[in-house]
Amino acid sequence: MLEISDKVREKLRNKHNVSESMIREAFANRQSGFLKDQREKHGTIPPTQWFVSETDNGVKLKVCFIHSNGAIYIKTAYEANSLEQRIYEKYGS
Repeated sequence: MLEISDKVREKLRNKHNVSESMIREAFANRQSGFLKDQREKHGTIPPTQWFVSETDNGVKLKVCFIHSNGAIYIKTAYEANSLEQRIYEKYGS
């Protein structure tokens, strides 16, 4: 179950040009595991996790989320930069 608050949905659409369907495609196309966001200022309970995966149209998204009580709460998603892609390729498997 994917949960996106109205505030996050608006940010995804207006700032990052990312739709819910793009996020679903990234989850479906993911080929490696999840990484935990270990930066102190991004600390959450349960921890924020993230991954990089392509949409069906080849856009590489970084998706950040919290998994809690059987639901996936999207925090953000945007086109991954080259550093994020390299980190995920190195540690995501």
